[in-house]
Amino acid sequence: MIDPVLLRTFLAVAEAGGFSEAARRLDLGQSTVSQHVRRLETAVGCVLFERDTHSVRLTGDGETMTGFARGILDQQDRALRYFSRPGPRGRVRFGVCEDFLLGHAADVLGRFRGAHPGIDLELSVELSAVLHSRLADGDLDLVLAKRDSGQGVRRDPLVWVGSPGLDLIPGEPVPLVLYPEPSVTRARALNALRRNGVQWRIGCVSERLNGLRAALEARLGIGLFAASVVPDGLVPVAGLPDPGSVTFVLSHRGSARGSTAALADTILSARWSRPDRLVTLAQPPLPLG
Repeated sequence: MIDPVLLRTFLAVAEAGGFSEAARRLDLGQSTVSQHVRRLETAVGCVLFERDTHSVRLTGDGETMTGFARGILDQQDRALRYFSRPGPRGRVRFGVCEDFLLGHAADVLGRFRGAHPGIDLELSVELSAVLHSRLADGDLDLVLAKRDSGQGVRRDPLVWVGSPGLDLIPGEPVPLVLYPEPSVTRARALNALRRNGVQWRIGCVSERLNGLRAALEARLGIGLFAASVVPDGLVPVAGLPDPGSVTFVLSHRGSARGSTAALADTILSARWSRPDRLVTLAQPPLPLG
């Protein structure tokens, strides 16, 4: 490894055109400057300057070394600037349910990045139950996901939705478009229909929100979403049992500290986060049957 002090001295001599002027610029003795250059030449195994009684000139190797020296010192300066920035540093393994990710995460994560540029995110997008399990196993640091109940950052009514123009046949089982098990909204949808004696069939299953949205837009059935994360283009479906509400919870293992606490604070301060606040949809309902 080349001592950056030697590189700075070398560049000073190259730019000043002599050892005495370089010594003046660096506020060093001329003998110290000469010693630095000799040590650098020994380290790289070549002569960097041609010296005579009247001038000091770079050799071919010296010309090449100026490019390397500037590059090395620039990288060092960039590293020092990066690690001297204020604020927490590190990485957060953040798990989030997909409907929140596509609906509200851009605002939250954008503000987090602006406030904490030194913290890196490792993002996992899965079903809520899977995320809670991974958090318990220590695979994640922070999770924003749904639960049937409990204190959380937001509580939304669950809303039956479908594509405008959906034609449901009276007397036929209601076609459903759902996440696979162990989805919270899937369980709530099926339980609500069973309790009220409504016949149903599963018309489409997808692990991803984009798949559910495509199936709903294709009018393969109706889906169930928390009101604040209903995809654009879908409207409420009237005439089905009330599925209740769902809570978005922010969970971490132990005490949230450092990077994890910084992300948690950003989420909790977001406009979307309102403890136990219920929201409603403004779209006109789509009648059932």
